[in-house]
Amino acid sequence: MHYNCLIVDDEEDLAKMTCEYFQLFDVSCAWAGSISGAEEFLLENQVDLLLLDINLEGESGFVLCKRIRKASKIPILFISARQSDEDVLAALQIGGDDYIKKPYTLSVLLAKVKVILKRISWYQQAENEGSDEEADSPGFKCPDNLKEAGNKGLYLEEATMSVVIHGQKRELKAKEFQLLKCLYDNRNTIVTKEQLFEEVWGDSFYGDGTLNVHIRRLREKLEDDPGEPKLIRTVWGTGYMLEV
Repeated sequence: MHYNCLIVDDEEDLAKMTCEYFQLFDVSCAWAGSISGAEEFLLENQVDLLLLDINLEGESGFVLCKRIRKASKIPILFISARQSDEDVLAALQIGGDDYIKKPYTLSVLLAKVKVILKRISWYQQAENEGSDEEADSPGFKCPDNLKEAGNKGLYLEEATMSVVIHGQKRELKAKEFQLLKCLYDNRNTIVTKEQLFEEVWGDSFYGDGTLNVHIRRLREKLEDDPGEPKLIRTVWGTGYMLEV
């Protein structure tokens, strides 16, 4: 079966309540209370995104995230009562797309999930349209969803959430691509941290650590020397600028 969301959390009452709330708004949702239960579920069902707790009956959600990331780009949103910046950074560094601290507000969590589901649907539609165009064309045709930025040989391929730079294709995670696209859409101008949080995460009240980790990941994939970035420039105290 196909589900929009799988919640992996050993707090049964909270997980079931979240599932029931999501389903009221036409977001199909299921729940698993352990890593083994989640893995069994994922073997038998298709899921659009994961809400993953860290502490799972003596197990760590970090372990499941690492396993999934070896084979899948499925969006993973950590939900946890652990509040430290170290936990947030660890979650993002191993492949998490977002970190939501408990206790969470159901309406806010639903809004974040629906934003991601909308983007997934848009990417799938764009990819299908691109495939149809390719099938109808006898030769190579630059797809409409491929964006070129200036003279630095950087292209954003929206259908596959990837970027081509200097002729080399780099795969990006969902949040990395959304962040780069936001910078591209506002290229050569300063994009404030608040604007990035609002447009990429749907919330202007995030800590700098989340943004810093994603910016560092982008630089590692795009810059010749991530320590001396020339493409994604930091504007201290304000935000970032994509210079193309």
